[in-house]
Amino acid sequence: MSGTLVEIQGLNKQYVLSGGFFNPQKRIIHAVNDMDLQIFQGETLGVVGESGCGKSTLARLITRLEKPSSGSINFKGENIFSFDKEALKFYRRSVQIIFQDSYSSLNPRKSALSMIKEPLTIHRLGGKKERNEKALDVMAKVGLKKEHADRYPHEFSGGQRQRIGIARALVLSPELVIADEPVSSLDVSIQAQILNLLRDLKKDYKLTYLFISHDLNVIRYISDRVAVMYLGKIVELALNNDIYRRPLHPYTRMLLSAVPVCDPCKKEKIIKIRGEARAENEKGCLFQNRCSYKIDICERIEPRLEKFDEQSFCACHRAGSI
Repeated sequence: MSGTLVEIQGLNKQYVLSGGFFNPQKRIIHAVNDMDLQIFQGETLGVVGESGCGKSTLARLITRLEKPSSGSINFKGENIFSFDKEALKFYRRSVQIIFQDSYSSLNPRKSALSMIKEPLTIHRLGGKKERNEKALDVMAKVGLKKEHADRYPHEFSGGQRQRIGIARALVLSPELVIADEPVSSLDVSIQAQILNLLRDLKKDYKLTYLFISHDLNVIRYISDRVAVMYLGKIVELALNNDIYRRPLHPYTRMLLSAVPVCDPCKKEKIIKIRGEARAENEKGCLFQNRCSYKIDICERIEPRLEKFDEQSFCACHRAGSI
């Protein structure tokens, strides 16, 4: 494995929700909860979990669109939240994001070419001619034609709009690209095209990906390692093949059991969701109220993410025994 590009240590992000008229008491939501994570140079790290588990909040923290409640994110050994104005500007060139909604993330009043070259203008890279040439070159790399340059977002299909978003992210030649569910709103056939494009671009531009999705099939296809999130925490982290061949955490097993099987003759046991998520003030394991394998220690002590074997980590008291 290559060197560490991003190291997350003790990261927390809390949101305070004010109560209503009849219940004025405020609630604290832990969107990201004491997270430790490493992203290695040149890998694709997939992050998977159900809606509301904190995946997109993690993406916004890494891109510094949000500030954490506590903890640090180190990029090449430097804490990104201590950057001055110049260092932050260079960091924003090195880390780019592809958004989920390809329509709302594009300016409806700007043409494809102007949106793709806008980052070059903001960072004052090259003259007008060089910016146009660079933008057109990246457009070609993502599968857009020269005649698409002067068209506006409403004139493109969903897949073409996402290609514009990808081109805009790549035009600054970043080191890390965060893809926040980039194919979830696309048809299955278009999803495959975009995923293959992202894999090709990774080789051409020597990129590192943090790929966020709730679709386990997409994560399996594109990722080198997979991190499973539940209620703001990483509950399992392993190599792609290992996590699908031998899931250690009950939550991972539950997610995998819900993936549709193509073979109609093959019957898979679906692990049904039961119970409610653990309340903020409860002790013990985050997953205890939904877990079929719960034992006494699960109600008293919250398991930490610990090394299970050479490449696997799991936050479960019964890891390897279920």
